[in-house]
Formats: sequence, structure tokens, C-alpha cells
Amino acid sequence: MSPSFFEIVQLSNGDYALKRVDDESAPLVKISFSREAREMMDNQDMSVARAMIDAGIQAVSHINDAVDWEEADLEDFELHAHHTIH
Repeated sequence: MSPSFFEIVQLSNGDYALKRVDDESAPLVKISFSREAREMMDNQDMSVARAMIDAGIQAVSHINDAVDWEEADLEDFELHAHHTIH
């Protein structure tokens, strides 16, 4: 299997997305900012989206390093519809 390359793109609706360069399927991640948030970021929304995606990739890397997925109890990783992270 060849390695995948990713890119961050701005969608036609103004959202940002992380997608595979060689794949036209749905993006892996989408980030949407409200108009108020965009105004507060003073035209730096692409930089913020990039930082958010970067942080997510780092978090996944740390999780994958810490968990032996072959022996993990998947119930411990149950997904919930809404999480508030502080």
C-alpha cells in the first residue's frame, strides 16, 4: 500500500477540510467556524483550522502509542454524541 498524502482545503461553503490528495471521497475532518468566530480570528481562520487539525493528529498519535489496539477493550472507548472538553 502506498503512503497517503493529505491536504487542508477550504470548501465552497467556507469550511475547512482535511482530505487525501489522491481521493475525492468525503473529507476525513471538517472544521466550521461561525461568522462571529471568523471575525474574532481577524482573517486567521485558516491558521486556526490548521492548528486544530495538527493538534488532532498529535492526539491520535499519542493515543495510538499508548493503546495496544489488539488487546483494548473497545467498551472503554465508547463514543458519546457530545463531549465538553475544558
